[in-house]
Order: sequence, then C-alpha cells, then structure tokens
Amino acid sequence: MNDRMSLGPDAARQLATTTKTTPQMRGITPRYLLRALPWVDVESGVFRVNRRRTYVLGDDRISTHTDTGSPRVIPGDLRELPYLRDADDALLAELADAFQEVAFAPGELLAEDGDAHDRLWVLVQGRAEKRAHGRYGEDAVLEVIGDGQFFDLDAWTRAEPLPYRVKALTPGVALCIERGVLDALCDRDPALRGAVDAYLAADGVLPGAEVPVDLSAGHTGEPDLPGTFVDYEEEPREYHMTLAQTVLRVHTRVADLYNGPVDQTRAQANLTVHALRERQEASLLNHPEFGLFHNVAPGQRVQARTGAPTPDDLDELLSRVWKHPGYFLAHPRAIAAFGRECTRRGVPPVIDTRFGSPLLSWRGVPLLPSDKVRFSGGAGTGTTEILLMRVGEAEQGVVGLRPAKVADEVEPGLAMRNMGVDQKGITSYLMTAYFNSAVLVEDALAVLQNVEVSNYHDYS
Repeated sequence: MNDRMSLGPDAARQLATTTKTTPQMRGITPRYLLRALPWVDVESGVFRVNRRRTYVLGDDRISTHTDTGSPRVIPGDLRELPYLRDADDALLAELADAFQEVAFAPGELLAEDGDAHDRLWVLVQGRAEKRAHGRYGEDAVLEVIGDGQFFDLDAWTRAEPLPYRVKALTPGVALCIERGVLDALCDRDPALRGAVDAYLAADGVLPGAEVPVDLSAGHTGEPDLPGTFVDYEEEPREYHMTLAQTVLRVHTRVADLYNGPVDQTRAQANLTVHALRERQEASLLNHPEFGLFHNVAPGQRVQARTGAPTPDDLDELLSRVWKHPGYFLAHPRAIAAFGRECTRRGVPPVIDTRFGSPLLSWRGVPLLPSDKVRFSGGAGTGTTEILLMRVGEAEQGVVGLRPAKVADEVEPGLAMRNMGVDQKGITSYLMTAYFNSAVLVEDALAVLQNVEVSNYHDYS
C-alpha cells in the first residue's frame, strides 16, 4: 500500500532539465608568465638575438656528483674555468681526482683575508658569506655563495692573498684542490701553461664585460679623437620554435549524439588547450636549454642569506635587474614565506592589482605566483627559487616567441588540425602549441636560490 500523497522528487527529476557547468579542470592556473611576457611574432621560425661582443664568460658553478658516498667534481664541468676550456679529458679527470672533501660547521672560518690562497674551494652543499673590511673599517658582506659555487679562482691562480674572508652560514661540505696540483700540470702541459699565462695577462678584463667603445669627453683643447666601432658577436644565439603536442580523439557517435547543450568536441579541445598552455609555461621556466631558470647569467644568481626569503634578498635581486624590473616570479609557498618575513619586520607588502587579481608586490614590482617553479628536495621542506625579470624588446628584456601564423590556428601559436576518421569512427585532432622565449641581454634576469619556505614565527 502506498501512503504517498504527492509525486516524489526522485521520479520528478526524470522530467527535469539539469543545469550543467562546462567541464572543469583543477590543473588550470592563471599562467601569469604567459600573460606577463610580451610576445614576438616570428616569421621564419627562428629568432636571432644580435648582441655586442663580450669577453668570454663561463658559468660560476662547478657541478659535483656523489660516488660511493663521497662527492666528486664532474671533470667536464671544470671547463667553466677560463683557462681549462680547451683542456683534454685526461687532464680534467686528473684535476677532478685531486679535489679533497672538507666538512664545515656553521660559523666556521673557511678562509681568512690576507692569507695565501693556496686552495680552490667548491661548495658541494651549504652556504657561506664573503666578508671584507670596508673603507672606514666597517664589516661588509660582499656576497653569499652556495651549492656549486667556488672561490677564489683569481687569487688561487695568481697565488695571491685572498681579498676577503669566507665564513660558513650553515653546515656543509666542500671540495678543495691545492695550488701545487695546477703548477705540476702546467709544468707537464705547455698548452695549459699558455692558457694560464693568457689568463694572468688579461688583468682587469672582467669576463662577460662588453668590448669597450673608445670615446672622448670634454670641451677644452683640441685632443685627437679616438677612432672606434661597435663590434658584434660573430655567432649570435638563435632561438628555434619548440612545441607541446598531443593527439585529441573524439568518437563520432559522441560528437553526433551527445553534443547538446555542450559541444563535446569543443569542450574536449578547450581542456586540451589549457593542458598545452600549462605545459608551455612549465617549459618556459624549466626546460634545460631555453628555460628561464637555466638562462640566468653568472653574477645574476643570489643566495638567500638566512634561508627564508627576506626583503633584503629581494632588494638584492632588484640591484641586479635595476633597469626597469618587471616582475618577480615565485612558487605560491615562497610568496607566503616572503609575506611572513615582511610581517615579522613590520613592513607588509603593498597589494598591486594586475591581470585582474590582487598580488603582493615589493618596491612596486608584483610577485607573480606559479606552481611550476621548481622545488629541490621535498615540497614541504625543500628549497625553491625566486626569479626577477625585465620584459620587452624596448627594454632589452625577456620576450616570448611564437610563430606569426600557423595553419588551423585556434589561438596565437596553437593549431588544431583534423587528422581524419579511422575505421572505428574516432576523429583525431593534432593539437600543437609552438613557442619559445629569449633573453635579449643577460642582466634581464636574476634569481634568488636556496629559498626555504618552512620558516614560521611565533607572534604571541
């Protein structure tokens, strides 16, 4: 017996029209990098960056690896030292084997200024600071160095006193090599001796500096005017289009029968486009060849002095990209950690509305969040990086690259090409996003490294 006196909701729902959303996707982010970069339409698929000639510049890192529990220098990476660029593999291997492991504790003095600098230090893990006495006797911090950096090549090569002292900030491990090893190899290898002598003769020439243009200034007398020209790089860097690509498959019966009110092909394509754009942003940041984090020049890398990102650290970045800085780019956890450090100091960052969103800013430069900024180690306790960039061709900054036009384009630089229907009735679409980025001048990028995000404060 049915005691119900009205139609039940379960049965009523069979006659109702459901209000639906379009398909949602958790992986969609604001992709601020893609929105912040000015995009250059490349006609031929190749973008060449012509620059003024510079003196040869190496990296400021010597990579290491762990072999049977002990760190070892990677021999090929010793070519980062100017006079070892053309050294043969056997000589580099012998040099690498001569490095000895040294452990250090926080506060330990690794080298004293004025002492004979007879050992080249490569930091495997840990941070240390270079300090010197200022003009008026004050104690000045010159630089914080970290994993992979070395000191001091020039004093070690010239067998001269170290011009600063180095003090450990954290526990760590270093690899050291004695000056006598280099002398012995030079005695055996005339080519190496010649390369070292050439390095010593180039006193005062800073690697990475532009070849000077001779000019005169003044309005007295009749001096002979210098003759000059601006020399260019003979082999400028060329950026080729890279891509993110996939094949989208949609069954014809799905597209035919279940296409309203949501267009199934359009919905599938829309989410695939988002996935391609997400991969595009990740590649622009982290690709080992053209990713922005891998294209920061030596001298533009800053170590977080205390671990947590502080206003002082971001000010140091601004001192490296001081000509029209555009944006900081950081993981959301790094931005939160920076906010905590500002709160502790009583200097809360100003909110800047960009791209329709409220963003933290420092010194008027917005901090753009991106979950694609890499972590080293665990996501909770590991370290990350904060990038600062100048953007635009007019500012000699960073630009995004995309083809001027591609066939079957659905968005700038992104094509959706119908590949036909197979014997199972499945329509395939080739989805391709073409892109790249270019750093026009080296000082358009700087990075804060070894940023710790797990430091919290008690405000009670």
